[in-house]
Amino acid sequence: MAVRIRLKRMGAKKKPFYRVVVADARSPRDGRFIEEIGYYNPLTDPAQIKIDEEKALKWLATGAQPSDTVRSLFRKAGILKKVHEAKYQK
Repeated sequence: MAVRIRLKRMGAKKKPFYRVVVADARSPRDGRFIEEIGYYNPLTDPAQIKIDEEKALKWLATGAQPSDTVRSLFRKAGILKKVHEAKYQK
């Protein structure tokens, strides 16, 4: 089963709010998901990002692939750096 970490759109029309979820790659964007690991609010200035770092690291270690947008959110939150350090630690 291919697992992706991606965004699930919430909120009203013209007022998007996203949840960062772990889902099967074949499920629809706002469909069934395995676990919710955070949220992203692009409307605030600066954009509000809250991700449960422990859960994200667990899923990345398990083999879940982040979408392009989630990858950039992880980079801003510093999660990808921790994954890289854990993988290539001497």
